[in-house]
Amino acid sequence: MSGRSVPMHCPYCADEDLWPHGETHGQWECRSCRRAFALSYIGMLRPDARQTVGAS
Repeated sequence: MSGRSVPMHCPYCADEDLWPHGETHGQWECRSCRRAFALSYIGMLRPDARQTVGAS
């Protein structure tokens, strides 16, 4: 057990039929829509790093 969370839904079709894909951590395949995708952690945001769409 790696202790990391796994995706609960496909980001493309929202189905739950997900399986690990490939040898690299974070790669998944959805057997419903037949798409493969990768998830990765980018980092933490600072509390003051909010961006407002359309703000000047």
